[in-house]
Amino acid sequence: MPITAAEIEDMIRDAFPEAQITVEGNDGAHFAAQVIDASFKGMNRVQQQRAVYAALKGKMDGNHGELHALALTTRAPE
Repeated sequence: MPITAAEIEDMIRDAFPEAQITVEGNDGAHFAAQVIDASFKGMNRVQQQRAVYAALKGKMDGNHGELHALALTTRAPE
């Protein structure tokens, strides 16, 4: 069953409840997300993105993951 943008946002929101989150895409496999959260302060971009990918609970793992591609932009609020 294809994953939806709302499901991706919910998973990210569980890990980052105070974040500004935008998820776009509607083909069930390819999405773009922007996550802005205060917890990212002091982290480099790789650390920020790893934290978000961890929130996806394995949905991108391997060839059989429900989520094929996620273009991810992360940052701390200014």
